[in-house]
Amino acid sequence: MTTRRLYYDDSYMQNFEARVLSCLPGSPVQGSSGTRPGWEAILDQTAFYPTSGGQPNDLGLLGEAEVLDVRDEDEEIVHIVDREVEVGQVTGCVNWPRRFDHMQQHTGQHLLSAMFQERFGLPTVSFHLGDELCTIDLRGREPSRDELLGGQRAANQAIFEDRRVTVRYGTADQLAELGVRKQVEREGILRAIEIESADLQPCGGTHVKSLGQVGLILVRNCNRVRQDWRVEFACGRRAERLASEDFERERSLASALSCAIDELPEVVDKLAAERDAHFKSLRGALQQLAEAKGAQMAAAAAADGSGLRIVCEVLRGAQTELLLPLATEIAKSERTVALLAMEETGQLVFAQNPAAGRDLAAVLNSVLAACPGKGGGSRDFVRAKLSDAKAAGEAVEMARRIVTLQSEGGT
Repeated sequence: MTTRRLYYDDSYMQNFEARVLSCLPGSPVQGSSGTRPGWEAILDQTAFYPTSGGQPNDLGLLGEAEVLDVRDEDEEIVHIVDREVEVGQVTGCVNWPRRFDHMQQHTGQHLLSAMFQERFGLPTVSFHLGDELCTIDLRGREPSRDELLGGQRAANQAIFEDRRVTVRYGTADQLAELGVRKQVEREGILRAIEIESADLQPCGGTHVKSLGQVGLILVRNCNRVRQDWRVEFACGRRAERLASEDFERERSLASALSCAIDELPEVVDKLAAERDAHFKSLRGALQQLAEAKGAQMAAAAAADGSGLRIVCEVLRGAQTELLLPLATEIAKSERTVALLAMEETGQLVFAQNPAAGRDLAAVLNSVLAACPGKGGGSRDFVRAKLSDAKAAGEAVEMARRIVTLQSEGGT
């Protein structure tokens, strides 16, 4: 039996009466207090919106049963509840704060999508209403910063004008004659949402009666997702909360940096430039240290009968960035192998002078088989990071034994 969808004509309906046609055991469901038994209730009519078209389902109560999910299955709406509901009359109660939030977000999406398409030729190809943010995927070129702000500004202007939002019904051809934004090929009577002088779009979702109830639209970000551009945004109470959080974050940063909020961009740019300069200076100092220390360590290593020298060391309390240039400098000495590790991080760097004739890639594979981690490299140079930093000493000692046993040529 087809379920009558009360939310089609009245998105503001919070309480309703219905007849339970069936309530059968279903799959267990995950609730806030863990996994619970699930029941599937079908009504003759419902105000509960099922997950569809990018909008999540409503929650609430069906009698004394908690509605955990609502699903659209062909012509029937299935209510997933946490206990059995007797067949017969029942009162439904929709979680209004959740419903109204979804109404704000969904109507705001229609408006924002219309602005991007009308003003910048960027059509919306998908929509998702998330717990924190909503997204639309725009097809076409990358929207510029000015276009993102322009779409937001135009949408908010329509909100400030409090334009009407109405439900229309008609066939695809009738809606096409009225200038529907996105045509559909479904037959029969379709439901569409019209925003006065802004948009007409086929939709089965819940919406506010006028744009003033959307409150505000705040565009947050834009990123490439495959061939499209995903725009993040929030409406209504969500937008107010995010704007307040942004202000508090900026206020805290400004206080920490002893500047005014409007001076933050300039101060942050200055700090970034100073950081880059300090990093460049540090890198130069580490290179000088690596050259001096590397030559000293190579000279101090005893050569075996074949002239091979092995520098095996676990560095403690040193800059992580010193590991690689130090190993490189040691390996500049004739027939020398550097086997270095960082005690605090478990990072390994093995490097050799090509004349040493060992196969460090094979050495690393053997080490990682005994001391798990991830890494790789070539015959003369390898890098890795151990899963357990405490195994650094064991790893380099094992590497030293293997290098010592390897014959020249790596066999």
